[in-house]
Amino acid sequence: TWRENLRYLREEFTQDENKLRQVAAQPLSKEQLRDVEHLHNQFHIQLINIHDLKQAIKNHDRKMNFEKNLFNGSVNEDSYTNHENLSGEYQALEQTLQDLRREFNDFLSRT
Repeated sequence: TWRENLRYLREEFTQDENKLRQVAAQPLSKEQLRDVEHLHNQFHIQLINIHDLKQAIKNHDRKMNFEKNLFNGSVNEDSYTNHENLSGEYQALEQTLQDLRREFNDFLSRT
């Protein structure tokens, strides 16, 4: 479920990045150009973060499935700990992306 949601978020933020490029093609003030640069950088960074977390979750899922097959449905304690850590990372990224979405929408409403 996390990976599927991250795929959706990647698509959404890629579309937002394209919208930002369209806005950047218009005449803008220096302040607006700074905002465009900031948002562009944030989209780039967060798309990398989405990719990295998606890969970490994919690797974790594979490891959990391997352990379940190897240990008759059980996994080791480290895998549970890693799962909790990934959950925290996922929730933190979701919050960061919500903040970026809000910042981007505020920018769009001002331009």
